[in-house]
Amino acid sequence: MKIKICGLNPTRDVQLCIDLRVNYLGFVFYKKSPRNVNTSDIKVLSSYDKENSAFVAVTVNPSDEFIKKNLIGTFDYIQLHGSETKERVNEIKNMGFKIIKAVKVKEAQDIQKFREFENADVILFDTPGMEKSLEFPKNLITKIPIGTKYALAGSISENNVENICKLGVNFFDLSSSLENQLGYKDHLKIKSFIKKINEIKN
Repeated sequence: MKIKICGLNPTRDVQLCIDLRVNYLGFVFYKKSPRNVNTSDIKVLSSYDKENSAFVAVTVNPSDEFIKKNLIGTFDYIQLHGSETKERVNEIKNMGFKIIKAVKVKEAQDIQKFREFENADVILFDTPGMEKSLEFPKNLITKIPIGTKYALAGSISENNVENICKLGVNFFDLSSSLENQLGYKDHLKIKSFIKKINEIKN
């Protein structure tokens, strides 16, 4: 089972997530987001011993200039939430990154878009809301492909993760459900969620 937590603060949240063995730590680079990270704040990331965690830059149509200036040398993955093509995925991979490509799902036919991006390392099935905290439609969860390459986002929490597991999902991406205040992660909620995941594993 894999866990990604998105919208982290580079100074406040990182060590906790590493200590809890969160697989993927996501940092948002999207100016309209309340979780947007200032590029000047990411320098601190190089000071962490990531152990088995990976750093993910969450972006929307990032330019080569932005990637080269801010992301190379600090991030393992780039998550793409824009209109990037299969060709663009390859271009970014060739800069030395693994790719998480978000596929926005509103209805069943949207799920099949993932086939366009078999060159991505991870496919993230998400709601169309881009941080609007929409719940992923329950009737569609069973239709997404199963495997460690396929992640699910959309109002996953400690309260529903066990039921979603039973539907075959084993890669979860969380953000707003781990907050009490918009844009600020609640460390108790993170600890409680990971405790729940460990209980399910065992």
